[in-house]
Amino acid sequence: MSVPVHPALRLGLALTLLSLVAPATAKPRTDNLVPSGKPVDCVQINSIRQTNVRDDRTIDFILNGNKVYRNILPNSCPSLGFERRFMYQTSLAQLCSVDIVTVLYNSPNLMRGASCGLGKFQPMAKSK
Repeated sequence: MSVPVHPALRLGLALTLLSLVAPATAKPRTDNLVPSGKPVDCVQINSIRQTNVRDDRTIDFILNGNKVYRNILPNSCPSLGFERRFMYQTSLAQLCSVDIVTVLYNSPNLMRGASCGLGKFQPMAKSK
């Protein structure tokens, strides 16, 4: 017997599943980047191709077209830089500076760690 699921709940579940972000094996180099433009409050979730956790306060979001948005968290997020893995939940199609990321520990069940607020998304470009 199947139980009907409200479309909004179905979308929320889909976004939650898509929000599990794990480190990829080959990452674009993001160490020679400089700010290029004004920070923005949100990025489109469906544009996020991968992430690069730099340390306990810094995450680079690599979007389609190799656009990079650096997010410097307002506060340090314990173990984020070590685990390099996090998740987020949102009911919108955007990830915004008011959203929370949760560190995931590399264990058989991906245990949840600290939850930390995001900052604004700073567009970055290669330095000249």
